[in-house]
Amino acid sequence: MNGNDDRAETDGGTAEGSARTEGGPSRFAPADRVESVPPSGIREFFEVAENRDDVISLGVGEPDFTAPWAARSAAIDSLERGRTSYTANRGMLDLREAIAGRVTRYGQSYDPDTEILVTTGASEAVDLAFRAFVNPGDTVALPTPTYVSYEPGVRFAGGEPLPVHTHHEDDWALTPEALLEAGADEADVLVLCYPNNPTGATMDADEMDAVADFCREHDLLVIADEIYAALTYEGDHQSVATRPGMRERTVVINGFSKAYAMTGLRLGYAMGPETAIDAMTKVHQYAMLSAPTTAQHAALSAIERCDDEVERMRREYDRRRRYVVSRLRELGIDVAEPGGAFYAFPRVADVAPDGDARAFATELLEAEGVAAVPGTAFGAGGEGHIRISYATGLDDLKEAMARLERFLS
Repeated sequence: MNGNDDRAETDGGTAEGSARTEGGPSRFAPADRVESVPPSGIREFFEVAENRDDVISLGVGEPDFTAPWAARSAAIDSLERGRTSYTANRGMLDLREAIAGRVTRYGQSYDPDTEILVTTGASEAVDLAFRAFVNPGDTVALPTPTYVSYEPGVRFAGGEPLPVHTHHEDDWALTPEALLEAGADEADVLVLCYPNNPTGATMDADEMDAVADFCREHDLLVIADEIYAALTYEGDHQSVATRPGMRERTVVINGFSKAYAMTGLRLGYAMGPETAIDAMTKVHQYAMLSAPTTAQHAALSAIERCDDEVERMRREYDRRRRYVVSRLRELGIDVAEPGGAFYAFPRVADVAPDGDARAFATELLEAEGVAAVPGTAFGAGGEGHIRISYATGLDDLKEAMARLERFLS
């Protein structure tokens, strides 16, 4: 029975009756664009895992490291000094200047005065980009499997998501052929997430050049989520914004959650042409006003003083990556080599009942207490796969692989 039926049958459908039902007020029926979006496939699955004490979680993309002490110390110091007021809408200027200096390592160059916006996590930056540049009815191309927030964000902005399928067999490569086959030549916006969540795929220089050519030819705006840029293991991180003719049509998003293990401090940033950042700032100043001040002080110190710790974490993730991929292959599970982030996306269809990855993940959790995310949480392109996060200790990873081996046998 839907919400409208509830209202119609309460007190004969009178105005007074329509304001209440047995379960409480019913006037707050979700807007259609909200009602059409399902709950997060990640969180929904892990609510089950939370009720067990013996679970090894390989699901949520949260570093198991603590934020570097220099960043935490700067946050504490800012509080002790009473720095608890708003900052400028765009964020502290010295932080924006530090960000501008940091991203030169990726070949990116942005004016901290006009082309950088500090946000409440990279997630806010993604949402701002959708709300600032997607008109009702616009088509937004999303390579799939895709991060769980993109499709809902597009729908909340009134846009229409367009899945662009990538495939396990070619290491989840995004190609102009795949874009054309999906109809992305008629799209308005393309979202890129490389290194990729959930597959761990990266793009090499030639692959990025080809996608950039497609975007210029078909006049696509690009939202480039590069939150895992610092966690690249094979080759250099490639940014679409550095390609000829792409800077003026690209918003680059990054942040401090993953590389600096600062997830709870909620700090990200967006970079792009002045007109793009102006539009995003307009939404940001009404929705958020400014990013958390304490987190901005921590982030400034992180950029200035924590390179060694970031590299230490990157090396440890790389060690875990190689271990997980090796063990999965030993167990006869096919997995494409992840080149970045901290995820593997193995194909379990060959060993799952009826090829059902969700059933596989559910039974693995129930039987062995190992929690992984069914690939369908990341769209239809994830069918037959599960996502494994290796952002957890090596001892836990070894135990999880032992339990998986037992489960398979």
